[in-house]
Amino acid sequence: MRQTFRLFKTAKAKALLFFTLFGAAYLLLPHAALASTNIDSVNHWAWNDNIGWVDFYSTGNVTVNSTGISGYASSSMGYVALDCNTSPNGNICGTSNFQVTNDGNGNLAGWAWNDNVGWISFCGNASGGSTWNGSTWVCPSSPTYEVTIDSTGNFQGWAWNDNVGWFSFNCANTNTCGTVSYGVTTVWSAQASGWLESSTLDTGSTGTTYNSIMWNGTQPTGTSVKFQLATASSSSASWGATCASNACNSSACDGAFVGPDGTSNSYYTPAGPGIPVPITACYANGKRYFRYIVYLEKGANATTSPVVNGVVVNWSP
Repeated sequence: MRQTFRLFKTAKAKALLFFTLFGAAYLLLPHAALASTNIDSVNHWAWNDNIGWVDFYSTGNVTVNSTGISGYASSSMGYVALDCNTSPNGNICGTSNFQVTNDGNGNLAGWAWNDNVGWISFCGNASGGSTWNGSTWVCPSSPTYEVTIDSTGNFQGWAWNDNVGWFSFNCANTNTCGTVSYGVTTVWSAQASGWLESSTLDTGSTGTTYNSIMWNGTQPTGTSVKFQLATASSSSASWGATCASNACNSSACDGAFVGPDGTSNSYYTPAGPGIPVPITACYANGKRYFRYIVYLEKGANATTSPVVNGVVVNWSP
């Protein structure tokens, strides 16, 4: 006879991921954007004291990814091109090589261009802006200004132009959010991860055999869901205990969260939702109580995180 636990109650959550009452996990996403842009439809404004608002949404083509920004924004002084390959005049990289680049962690560098005010630098210091290293634009050492994208997709910081001065990408830069709220937000964000530890579950059997672990939900491309399992003979075990060498059925390793090789360095990684992965018997069996930790990871190129609606641990008495 096999029995199944369906576990929904959560015990602990760790940001950057947020968990609902029933264990669903997700990253908060901004409002929907135009089909060919991943800029938010509400939060898409930067500010300059001389030319006013710069709109990163209305052109419908500004896109952020892990290597840079493509497309062009609009302003009272005309378009602001963010990539020579996708300028308002098409690909002009043969005569003018520029782009606003992304290091994959949301740190921007490089240059944008406007026909009326010239170059707009996205990071730099008193000595100058970004330099070309043969493959990408690189900030100078110890930049005193830089535009970044945080883990929730919000732009932060300042860009600079020699003719019109500073461009602010978030009202927090100017301490005006209470009166004039503005900013630029994208669906893209740097790699995010989080984890959730279950409460203690009781199988009711001192001879339990743990068979498999599985989860239900959705898994977008570029994300992962993985588990570690801890078992113990007592519900008052030291959950999260360290275990130098998890020998089969070792009572010394009660409460240690481990993967298939019996160590904390490995993980049970199902191929996707609804697909069980076997639990290594000798590191878990014969113990009545258990907990699991689920780890959720969102890669730099993924636009949404995994959603875990439920976890299924299959066991036999």
